[in-house]
Amino acid sequence: MARILPDGWRELAVTGAAQREIETLAILADGLPDDYTVYHAVHWTGIDGRYAIYGEIDFAVVSLAGDLLLIEQKSGFLDETADGLVKQYPGKSKSIPVQISRMLSQLRGKLAGRGDIPSVHTDALLYCPDYTVRNPETAGLVPERIVDASRRDQLCRIIGRLLPPGEKTLATAKVHAFLRNLIQLDTDVSALMGHARKVVTRVSGGLAHWARRLEFEPFRLRINGTAGSGKTQLALAEFRATLDAGKRPLYVCFNRPLADHFSTIAPAGGLACTYHQLCDQRLRDAGEMPDFSLPNAFERLQKRAAELPVSAAFLFDTLIVDEGQDISEPWRDFIFRHARPEARMLWLEDPLQNLYGRPPTPLPGWVTLRAQSNYRSPRPIVELLRRLLPGGLEIEAASPIAADEIEFLDYADTQGMFARVKEAIRLCYSAGFRKHDVAIVSYHGREQSQLLTLDRLGQTSLRHFTGEYDLFGQPVYTPGDVLVESVYRFKGQAAPAVILTEIDFDVLDDKAARKLFVGATRSAMKLVLILHQKSAARLLERLG
Repeated sequence: MARILPDGWRELAVTGAAQREIETLAILADGLPDDYTVYHAVHWTGIDGRYAIYGEIDFAVVSLAGDLLLIEQKSGFLDETADGLVKQYPGKSKSIPVQISRMLSQLRGKLAGRGDIPSVHTDALLYCPDYTVRNPETAGLVPERIVDASRRDQLCRIIGRLLPPGEKTLATAKVHAFLRNLIQLDTDVSALMGHARKVVTRVSGGLAHWARRLEFEPFRLRINGTAGSGKTQLALAEFRATLDAGKRPLYVCFNRPLADHFSTIAPAGGLACTYHQLCDQRLRDAGEMPDFSLPNAFERLQKRAAELPVSAAFLFDTLIVDEGQDISEPWRDFIFRHARPEARMLWLEDPLQNLYGRPPTPLPGWVTLRAQSNYRSPRPIVELLRRLLPGGLEIEAASPIAADEIEFLDYADTQGMFARVKEAIRLCYSAGFRKHDVAIVSYHGREQSQLLTLDRLGQTSLRHFTGEYDLFGQPVYTPGDVLVESVYRFKGQAAPAVILTEIDFDVLDDKAARKLFVGATRSAMKLVLILHQKSAARLLERLG
């Protein structure tokens, strides 16, 4: 059985062309032997002057020898023209032979540019499972490298013929490392939407590409990184690398939704949890059951967990602390007790996402790396936020992805706010986003929000956290179509389209600016801000 990367593809809830690719992954996983590894949706972006260079490969199959076969999948109908096969899209058409040739050329160029990878064979084929090519000789591709509907049951056999397994070489590990660094899907898989893949990627020169190349002993690395700089991607790379080495990683953060999200996208093995979940697990491992009905239950939980000796089951080879800006010194000391003496330790933080006003946690003797480039948020969002940031804090708008300007809607009262949210949902739908691509984020927490308790808004059913957890410890949500979350719970996550609403600050002070920063940077493509009229006036004053 072939290995599929990234992990978690069987659990994806997708539709359209994305669903057809998941079906193909199942065919490749079951039909190819374990001599092969399949990388799904390899994307890269780079900046050349003012221009973005973007490349993508639907599937990259790697043999035991490190040779590559690139697969371009075209679902649906194709056109056979005098210039070869063509895929029609709204308002434009794309030549498939040209697309495959460019893809192959770009990847060969990137491989050659590395300089440290021995020569490997690269080839490509077209897979069109829904269409039978009538004239393969005029398709613009070698017929042997076209797998159409008439031969789709032979896909794995043809791959094996074009890409024999071979024997492991010096190039094998380097090719895998190269492709892992190109895959930018770990934190953005949810960007698969509609009939076309809209995967939001981070540039290949981000944290996952170069932070892990630092070498010093002991490895104690503090990442001070802004939103969208690749902190979660780095955490995933460290987590996966530890497991691949046969060791155990521990990922700890503050926010429960972020821990749940990380658990779904990380490979199996190790432990991913919040600080309080770690305390809870420690007590249960000692045979004690926390009683959350008691007064000051969480304080009792922390105190008792700190008193327990750390067993071998809770010692880890890699320790990753995320949301470090929310981790206090006593929490730090407790978490660090779970690292082996020789463990790699990473601390990931963003001072701009400090919503609780906690002082910086000291890490004496640690190496600090600053990453102030935001690759996720569209440039209009970052440019707006740069004008609102407290003094001395800088971020760089580094996303190459084109995006619409931010839309501003204001309201006078609660009913007006509801009406504006419905309008914003319509704006997102009209822009081509689907229900699962949209997140409504409240500027308030659950106690102050007028929106987070609603099950429906007009024709839209809302999916929100009930405040309860199931028997497996997973959060329970209402069965709605569009997610509604507070800015506090949605911190550390992202969505293609974000509606940030209930913005009603009296003074645009440091705290208000930080909440705007956290909420706005959750957007990977489209952002709508819904502000009370008085807050809109304060914002306009600041922006001049």
